[in-house]
This record gives sequence, C-alpha cells and structure tokens, in this order.
Amino acid sequence: MKLGTLTGGDEQATVSGFAIDHRKVAEGTVFGAFAGARVNGEDYIVAAVQAGAIAVVARPEARVEGAVHIADANPRARFAQLAARFFAPFPAVAVAVTGTNGKTSCVEMTRQLWRMDGFHAASIGTLGVTTGDDRVSTGLTTPDVVTFLSNMAGLAREGVSHVAFEASSHGLSQYRTEGLPVRAAAFTNLSRDHLDYHGTMEAYFEAKMRLFSEVVEPHGAAVIWADDPWSAQVTDIARARGVRVISVGTEGETLKLVSRDPTLLGQGLVIEAEGRTFKVNLPLIGAYQAANALVSAGLVIATGGTVATTLASLARLQPVRGRLERAVIARSGAPVYVDYAHTPDALEAAIAALAPHAKGRLIVVFGAGGDRDQGKRAAMGAIAAAMADMVIVTDDNPRGEDAAAIRAMVLDGAPGAREIGSRREAIGAAIAMAGAEDIVLVAGKGHEQGQIVGDLVLPFDDVTVAREMAA
Repeated sequence: MKLGTLTGGDEQATVSGFAIDHRKVAEGTVFGAFAGARVNGEDYIVAAVQAGAIAVVARPEARVEGAVHIADANPRARFAQLAARFFAPFPAVAVAVTGTNGKTSCVEMTRQLWRMDGFHAASIGTLGVTTGDDRVSTGLTTPDVVTFLSNMAGLAREGVSHVAFEASSHGLSQYRTEGLPVRAAAFTNLSRDHLDYHGTMEAYFEAKMRLFSEVVEPHGAAVIWADDPWSAQVTDIARARGVRVISVGTEGETLKLVSRDPTLLGQGLVIEAEGRTFKVNLPLIGAYQAANALVSAGLVIATGGTVATTLASLARLQPVRGRLERAVIARSGAPVYVDYAHTPDALEAAIAALAPHAKGRLIVVFGAGGDRDQGKRAAMGAIAAAMADMVIVTDDNPRGEDAAAIRAMVLDGAPGAREIGSRREAIGAAIAMAGAEDIVLVAGKGHEQGQIVGDLVLPFDDVTVAREMAA
C-alpha cells in the first residue's frame, strides 16, 4: 500500500507496517512517536528512521529528518486512523465495554451469546484474544494500537464476524482502540481504580467517556448499567452523541431486573422487556454476575439479537475464567472460589455474592498489588474485615514495592486479620481451616498465571494452587 493512499497525499513510498517501538521498525514502517508516562517516543525518531521508517507520526514541533513527517497535535489519534486504513478490513460487528469492573466478563459473555446465535465471534481483553477454539494471552487489557488492529484484522481473516473488546481507561486515553467502527459501547460501573495514573475520579471517568463521546459510531448504541451512581452522566453523554441508549438493571428501561433470587448453583432472574416478563435461570452466582449478563444481553440486542432469544440464552452461559470461578471442593466439602477482585468495589461485590451461599463462615484470602494506587489498600482491608468471617492478608503482585509494607497498609483497615506473606501458604491455611459449611474466596489475581515480584514473574495460578492445597 502506498503512503499517499493512507494519508490522502501523493507519497509513493510503499508501507510495510506500523510500529510504536523503534526496535520493531523495518524498511517501509510508519513510526508513531508519542510522549508516554515513562518514555518519549520522539527521542527514538532518529533510530527509527535509520532502521527504515519512511514516515513518522509526531507532534508538529517534533524534529523529523530523512522521513515524511506526518504532523498532528494529537499524533496518537492520527496514527491509529492511518493504521486502521492499513490493517482493514475488520470483523463486521465490533462492540466495546468500559467500566471499572466487569469488562472481562461482559466481553466473554457477549462472545458466548453471539456464538449461541450462530455467529463466529471473539473477545479481546484481559484474558487475551478468545474465540471458541483458541485463546492467546496479550498480558494487557488493551494492547497497543498496532497489536489491537492487527489482531482485529487477523480475526476477520479467520472468518470472525463479531468481536467484543475491553476498552480500559488507559487504552482510551492513549487511543489504543481507535480506527475501526464500533457498533455499540457499554458501561458497567465506576469505582476507585487507577488513580495513580489518572489522579482524580473525574479524570478517570472522563477517560472512559471517550468511548461514548468519540469512539462509538454516531448512529450506534450505548448499553448502560442503570444502577451505578455515574450512569446518569454516561446516559447524557451518550445521548449528546446521538446514539440509542439501552439501559439495563433494576433502574433499567430496556431490560428491567425485577427480582433476583439465589439458587444452589446460580440465581433466578425476573426481567421485564418489551412489555413482557421473562424468567431466566442464570447458572452464575452473585449480583454482579447478573449485572454482567444483562449488559452482555444488551450488547447482543444492540447488534441485532432479539430480546426473547437473547434472554433465553443467558441460561446457557459458562463461567468466565477467574471470575467467581469455583476452583475446587475441599476434602471438608467447602467450595473454594477464585476471583479477580482487586479494587474495594470488586472485593465487596465478590464477598456479597458468596455470603448468601455460606451456611458457616466465609473465609477470604487477598492482598494488594504493588506500584499501584495505595489509597485503596486499607479500604479493601476494611471491607474484608466487615463482610467476611475470617480474613487472611497475603501477597498479591508486590512488583517493585516491599511486600510486607503493602500487607501492613492493608492490615491498617483490617487489624484483626491474619497475616501470611506466602500466597501459597495463605491459600493452604484457608482451605485447612474451612469446614463443610464454609466457603473460601481467594481474591485479587483471578485468571493470572504468574506472581510479579520485583522484575520476575513467578509461575502462580490461584486455581491450580487451590487444587493442590485441597488434594
């Protein structure tokens, strides 16, 4: 493809690819030079040109010699637009989900519901790129824009017609999910997270709202969980964009959740929609799983699914990896659940989901990640101490911080909790003390396959460890 074809100019150089890492530049590459949190890509323009870059997308004031300077005050957005033209075509139907919690579950549930409707569907997010047959880990909720668009194009070549992806606040603020048409966007909830990056809740919210104010197609749809305190603002932003609003939840107008009754292995939902009443046996436990299921149903309906068929399909949903996943039944008979909850709101939701099912004690094992928002640590400790019967504070991903110092901050909110630094030992202790009527919740890491300590990623899977300790 000629560079002029992408830019609308008359440049005749042939484009071979796109890169934002100068080490990945080859002859014919378009290089994106952006200022990041730790690295300024403009410092590597010379190296990129020497490696074969034929064009550089950068701010107007950047110095570019030996290659075409595609100048733009917002180079990330311009780079994404050009890359999208290069990588297209993409799957015909794409939807995106943003929010603090529930993104992974929603994109995976949406994929499952589409598949039940007969479509070749995929999801992209924290779990990687997931189709019905394969999963490829990316390690990030929203990978860089080149990887994202390349993955999307690859899915289209494989025959995928429908794709749901997570749109994180980082990804939206850094234009990592731009370029392809987004038919519908969903909002799950908003609570404290990533303030180490965004600074304030208002800035965090504003970053997520780009999905509704700029990314979703003007004639698309917005699926909004209506029961969140921020939802009214999301609705106003979506309507200002001109999109169709699909609201779901107990306050929802499109899919109204009338009642929710816990059952042995799930919950019974009564939903009002289109003037009718629908009863659904959802095979997943917890209020937030019901919320995720309804948001997912809204996305399917927004992209052509019928209400009756979509709601009926909710009864066939499978659990999402690391999201209230029942890992094992201990020898005592106590079930052990693993959940990705790593924010105060998510931890509260996970505990609240399991509490009605525990005839005896609810035992919670959790920690907090290093090099992340420190303000949520004591809050998470306080929530666990208030809602659980037994709390064990352990290590999560200490990263570059002192693990004992992190645990101490969590324990400030849960002074009566037990402290066991080794996550393996903590999980083992919880399982050993659990009786037949107790439930164990291991929270914080969910699907993750490693524990980050310093610069090392040590193999660690909560589900595998729980099974080993219960054997």
